[in-house]
Amino acid sequence: MSKENKDRFYYNNEFLSSPDARSVRILSEYYGPLQRFRRNNIQDFVVFFGSARIQSQKEAQKELDNAPKNTSKEKRKRLEVNLEMSKYYEDAKKLSFQMTKWSKKLKYKKKRFIVTSGGGPGIMEAANQGAAEAKGSAVGLSISLPYEKNGNQWISDDLEIHFHYFFMRKFWFLYLAKAMVVWPGGFGTLDELMEALTLIQTQKLRKKIPIVLFDEEYWTNIVNWDYMIEKGVIAKSDINYFKFCNTVDEAYKYLTEKITSTHLKGPNF
Repeated sequence: MSKENKDRFYYNNEFLSSPDARSVRILSEYYGPLQRFRRNNIQDFVVFFGSARIQSQKEAQKELDNAPKNTSKEKRKRLEVNLEMSKYYEDAKKLSFQMTKWSKKLKYKKKRFIVTSGGGPGIMEAANQGAAEAKGSAVGLSISLPYEKNGNQWISDDLEIHFHYFFMRKFWFLYLAKAMVVWPGGFGTLDELMEALTLIQTQKLRKKIPIVLFDEEYWTNIVNWDYMIEKGVIAKSDINYFKFCNTVDEAYKYLTEKITSTHLKGPNF
C-alpha cells in the first residue's frame, strides 16, 4: 500500500477498529448488505427464526443410537428430547422448500419472498437447506457469537451477510421481511419475536407482516398470552398480530394467502 493511501483514515485498520470509528462500522453494516442484496436482485424476505440447538432427525437419532450403555438417565432423556424436537428441523426444511418453490413461480424482475435465516445451525440451517434444495436463493444473516458456528453449508454464494452488531442484523431482518415464521427457540428467538411484535404494536413497523408461531402448544407454554390480557398489559386484539400454525400445510396456506393479499395486490402492493 502506498504511503498516500496509508495516511488515509479509510485505509487505516487501527482507526477503523477503534471506538472513534464505531459509526463508520455501523454504516458499513447498512451499506454493505444493501449492496449485496442489490447485486443479487433480492427485493424482500420470508424470515425464519428459531433455535440454533435443534438437530436434524438423522443427527438426533444417530446420537441417541450411539449413546453408551452407561449413559445417565438425565443424558439419555436429553437425547430423547433432542430427537423429539428434531421434528421442527424437518418441518422448517419442508416449509422453506415449499415457500421457495412458490416464490419462484412469481413473475417479477426481482427475487421475491426469499427464505432468510440467521445463517447458523439448527432451524436456521433447516431453512437454508429447504431453500437450496428447491433451487432458490438462501440468505443467511449471520453474527459473531462465542458458542455458535457461523454460517452453514446451504447459504447461497454471496448471500451470507456477516454482522457484528445485533441491532443492524435485526434491522435487515425486519426491513425486508414480508412474512415471518417463528419456530421453537430460546432467548434469541424470543428477542426477535418480541421486538417485531413491539414495533408492530407501536406502529413503527407499518407494513402488514403475517407472523406464524409454529406449534401452538410450545408457544402457549412459553408465553401466557391470556394472562397478559387478563392483567391488562396487552390488549386482546394484540394477539391478532400472529397466528398459531401446527402443520407445514397450515402454515404454507396461511402465508401464501396472506402474502398474496397484502403484498401482491393489497395494502403493501
